[in-house]
Amino acid sequence: MKAVGYQKSLPIDDLNSLMDIDLPRPKPEGRDLLVEIRAVSVNPVDTKVRMRAEPEQGEYKVLGWDAAGIIVETGPDVTDYAPGDEVFYAGDLTRQGTYSEFQLVDERIVGKKPKSLSFAEAAALPLTSITAWEGLFDRLKVGQPTAAGTNTLLVVGGAGGVGSIALQLASQLTGLTIVATASRPESQEWIKSLGAHHLLDHSKPMAPQLESMGLSAPDFVFSTTHTEHHQQDIAALMAPQGRLLMIDDPAAFNIGLFKQKSISVHWEFMFTRSMFQTADMAEQQVLLNKVSDMVDAGKIRTTLSDTLGTINAENLRKAHGLIESQKTIGKLVLAGF
Repeated sequence: MKAVGYQKSLPIDDLNSLMDIDLPRPKPEGRDLLVEIRAVSVNPVDTKVRMRAEPEQGEYKVLGWDAAGIIVETGPDVTDYAPGDEVFYAGDLTRQGTYSEFQLVDERIVGKKPKSLSFAEAAALPLTSITAWEGLFDRLKVGQPTAAGTNTLLVVGGAGGVGSIALQLASQLTGLTIVATASRPESQEWIKSLGAHHLLDHSKPMAPQLESMGLSAPDFVFSTTHTEHHQQDIAALMAPQGRLLMIDDPAAFNIGLFKQKSISVHWEFMFTRSMFQTADMAEQQVLLNKVSDMVDAGKIRTTLSDTLGTINAENLRKAHGLIESQKTIGKLVLAGF
C-alpha cells in the first residue's frame, strides 16, 4: 500500500523529512478496524512527533492522527462497525498513522462520519473535536459553576483547529459568555463566525482589554497556544478559584502565578485514553458520534480551511510547513492517493 513516512527527524524543507513509500497492508485483530483512508488532516502534533520520534534503524514511521474513510475489514472482536461503514477518527499515538492507504484503528475511538460532509470535510474534525470536548467538559468541567460564578469562558487562540471547534461546542452546549482571542483581522472574523461573543487581541496585554470592555473576569480559560508567553496575563485576568486548561507544551510554566487565586490547572491530551487503554476509552467513540449528529443537525460545521491536494509526501511537506508557521486558520486537509 502507498504511504508517507520518514526514517530521520529532519527539517521540513529536507526532501527526506517525509517520503513516499510502500508498506504491507496490515491485518486487523481483536477490536481493530481496517480503514481505507479517503482524507486526512494535519495537526501540530504531526510536526512535533516528526521532530521528536525516530523509528528503529531501517524502519519507517508513518504520521497522521486525523482521518475519514471506509471500513474494509474488521477484527474478530468488533461489535459496533462492519465493512462498508464510513467513519472518522483521530487514531492512536502508539500506532502507525493515517498517512497511508489503509490503517488499523481500535473501534472504541472511532465515530460514524457525518452524512452531510465529504470525507475531506469530516477529516478536519476528529482530533480537535475530541480535544475541545474533553477540555471543556472533562477537564474544565464548564457545566459546574465556580465560586466566582461569572459564567465566562476565555479561549486563547480561538482561530486554530482546537479553538475553532471549542468555540462552536461552547456556543451550542453551554450558556457561557464566550471571549476568544485572535491577532489578525481574518482570524478575528473567523472566530466571530464560530460563536465568540467578544474578541481580544492576544498580541497585546489581555487583562487591560478585558477590563476596558467591562467584561467579567473569566472563571474558565482554555489556552490553546503560547501559554508560556501568556501565563502572567492569564493569571492577572482570571477570576479567583477559576480553572485553567492547557493543550500546548510550554517550555516553562510558573504554576505559582496561580496560587493566590487558588486557580486549578489542567492538561488535556486526547491520546491519553488510547495510549493507556483506559477503562473509559470508548467515551471517544461516544463523543465523536455526538459531534457527527451535531454536524448533521446543522449545529456545528467543519473547520476545514484549505485542501492541499492528494495524500503524498510533497503535499504533506507543504502542510507541515504551514503548520510550523503558526499562522494557519482552521484545518488543512489532503484527500485521496
